Amino acid sequence: MAEEGKEKKLIIDEDWKTQAQKEKETLKEEVDKAATDKQQRQLPQADFAGLVSMLATQAFYALGLIRTEDSKDKEVEPDFEMARYNIDLLAMLEAKCKGNLETDEAAMLEATLSQLRMAFVQLSKQ
Repeated sequence: MAEEGKEKKLIIDEDWKTQAQKEKETLKEEVDKAATDKQQRQLPQADFAGLVSMLATQAFYALGLIRTEDSKDKEVEPDFEMARYNIDLLAMLEAKCKGNLETDEAAMLEATLSQLRMAFVQLSKQ
């Protein structure tokens, strides 16, 4: 009963509070990083230029003009069959879309086909 007059001490564990705050900050950083990664991975809007670009990239890759990080230092034989297939796809797209493309779309497709055909001819002569 002698303790009744004494004030009880409240013990606060500062280490626990610090650790909880650190965990909260770490979690927030992880959430922010995940949100940023998701924004960076978003695909572009589907459009005609994207389709042409995708097919042209496949053709350039087949010709060995575009390489992956693994094959950049290696001698790569062109895959003319695959390159021709992708060039033919673009030519078919040009024929089927004739008169229905905007001026800049038609010009881009024509220029892309011209570049691919020139590269194909030059590489097939070697």
